[in-house]
Amino acid sequence: MTAVELSGKVALITGGSRGIGYGVAEALVARGDRVAITGRNEDSLKEAVEQLGSDRAIYIAGKAHDEAHQAVAVERTMEAFGRVDFLVNNAGTNPVFGPIADLDLGVARKVFETNVISALGFAQKTWHAWQKENGGAIVNVASVAGIAPSPFIAAYGVSKAALINLTQQLAHEFAPKVRVNAIAPAVVKTKFAQALYEGREEEAAASYPLARLGVPSDIGGAAAFLTSEQSDWVTGQTLVVDGGIFLNAGVG
Repeated sequence: MTAVELSGKVALITGGSRGIGYGVAEALVARGDRVAITGRNEDSLKEAVEQLGSDRAIYIAGKAHDEAHQAVAVERTMEAFGRVDFLVNNAGTNPVFGPIADLDLGVARKVFETNVISALGFAQKTWHAWQKENGGAIVNVASVAGIAPSPFIAAYGVSKAALINLTQQLAHEFAPKVRVNAIAPAVVKTKFAQALYEGREEEAAASYPLARLGVPSDIGGAAAFLTSEQSDWVTGQTLVVDGGIFLNAGVG
C-alpha cells in the first residue's frame, strides 16, 4: 500500500472496519487516496487501520446515527488530512427478520435512523466542511432490496428505497459542485449478510447468472469508479451491482 503514490484525495467511509465498507476503503487506498473510517467497534477499526496502513488511514469510533459522532468524524478527518473529497455512506443495520405486518415501529425507526438519517447527517456535515466550496463526490450504499420487494427484510428494503431517493435529492441540490450516486448490491459475502447464505452458499449463488455471490471488492471497485474522474458526468444514479440477479425478473 505505501508504495502507491498519494492521489491527494481523502475519503470518509462510514461502517468502514469490515465488509463492504472495508472493501471500499481498501480500493481507495490502493489507488492512492487517504481514508478515515468509522464504526462502533474500536478494536475492529484499529485492526482495519493497521491493514490499510497507518500512514493512509485513521479511524473514528462511534454510532453512525449519533449527530455528535458525525460532527467529530468530519472534524477529525479535516484535522488529519485537511480535506474530505469523498463521503461513502455505508453504515447500515437490519436488526429484524419477519413480515412487515408484525414489525415493531420502534425497530423501524432505528433502521431509518441508521440507514437514512445518518447518511443525510454525514452528507450535510461533509458539504459544509469541505465539499460546498471545493467539490467532491458522495456514494450511498443502498441495496437491491430498495428497488424490489424483499420478503422478511421489508424495513431494510424500505429504508434503502428512501436512501436511493435521498441520493437523487442530494444530487440535485449539491450540483454542480458535488456528484451524488448510490450503489445497490445484491447479496455480498459479509458478516452483515451471513444469514442470507450461511450453510447454503452454493444454493444461494445458483440463481445468480454470474454463478457466485458478491464480495466486498466488487462494491469497492464500483465505489472507486463513482469517486473517480471516469464518472465525472454521472450523478443521481443508482448502480446495481448484483451478479445479474435482476436478469431473472420476468423469466417464466
